[in-house]
Amino acid sequence: MKLTIERVRQFSAQDLIDLGKIWPQQNLEAWQPWLSADHAIFAARFNDRLLAAVKVKISGKTAELSDLLVREVTRRRGVGLYLLEEVQRQLPEIDRWALYSADNDKLLDAFMQACGFVVIPDGWQREQSLS
Repeated sequence: MKLTIERVRQFSAQDLIDLGKIWPQQNLEAWQPWLSADHAIFAARFNDRLLAAVKVKISGKTAELSDLLVREVTRRRGVGLYLLEEVQRQLPEIDRWALYSADNDKLLDAFMQACGFVVIPDGWQREQSLS
């Protein structure tokens, strides 16, 4: 089965289990507000299971990414990169992307830069041309 990236519009029982593995410190009450026009959860699905997810807050032509995580057993296989690329492709109206983090995580820093983001104070940003 092929890895797909989808905008989650509603949670199946299995999605809730999988998101609990991706974001173990969160629960349904934390995720429910993200199913709206200006908020979204995008997830990587393989064999009917969610392997990675990211929250996206949309404001005009700007999107703020948060809680970008790939399940540990799936890391280092390109899932996170594919997730970010597809989110950007599926939201072509967005021309500025940002991910903020107070953590000084060298792995996340290297990953975000490999995805084409540049370091900014407290995070990473990517601007893209809409030509």
